[in-house]
Amino acid sequence: MSSLRWDHEPVLHDPVLVAAFTGWNDAADSASDAVDWLAARYLAHEFATLDEQAHVDFQAQRPIVTLIDGVTRDLQWPRYTLRAAATPDGQPDLVLVSGPEPNYDWRGFCTAIMEAARTLGATTVVTFGALLADSPHTRTPRITGSATDASTMDRIGLTRSRYEGPTGIIGVLHDTCRQAGFDAASLWVPVPHYVAAPPNPPAIRTLLDGLARCVHLEIDLRELAVASEAWRSRVDAAVGADDELGAYVANLEDQQTDDTVGPDEVPDGESIAEAFEEYLRDQGA
Repeated sequence: MSSLRWDHEPVLHDPVLVAAFTGWNDAADSASDAVDWLAARYLAHEFATLDEQAHVDFQAQRPIVTLIDGVTRDLQWPRYTLRAAATPDGQPDLVLVSGPEPNYDWRGFCTAIMEAARTLGATTVVTFGALLADSPHTRTPRITGSATDASTMDRIGLTRSRYEGPTGIIGVLHDTCRQAGFDAASLWVPVPHYVAAPPNPPAIRTLLDGLARCVHLEIDLRELAVASEAWRSRVDAAVGADDELGAYVANLEDQQTDDTVGPDEVPDGESIAEAFEEYLRDQGA
């Protein structure tokens, strides 16, 4: 039995389904923030949900209590939402899927999403992911991933992922859509592991730029460009105040053009991240 629960069926023009999930696939919340940015920009409205009781372990992903003056005012359960967004000028409309990475029944979860895509006439599925990486904040993130055809790879300027190993729901959903005959693209962005606190405007902007090129959607990203510069300036200040952190970032920059730099030549990343977080606390961030 499908876990998909419809409220109503929206009428959409040539829709593209875009999905991101919090958790393992979502460093600095960049992937889920990108979907939420689209929802806010295009005034998306919810039209369906997935039954969280079928997919969530509430001991692993607990509901959140909101307090006002010590009194419980709200209890927010983990939710899976499907939102529809109409875009201007006859461009592809959007079906936005978001929520936590499921704990149970991944096959059924992916089948329910494909059911929604087919019902609404979507033939293309794009997934967003973000991962912590040894990548300097001073460089524009380079998108990686995979797509079902070479022309899409070229249009996005996608660097093919070489990762092999355990995967999350994003990898499973992408493969399920590919096998079901959808045009599918899985877009991933690296997030500097030493500044992993959300939000990360450069990572969000990179994912949205990849989506725009993938599905021929014109997205005005000037607001995120300004936010990205402000974010980099803030991180630059932290790097400039710590010699060890500055040396670490310089080594990461060298690694992008010099593959001969070995890991033993780079200061320990965990200690650098702790030092950076301590700096931000001292600055009242």
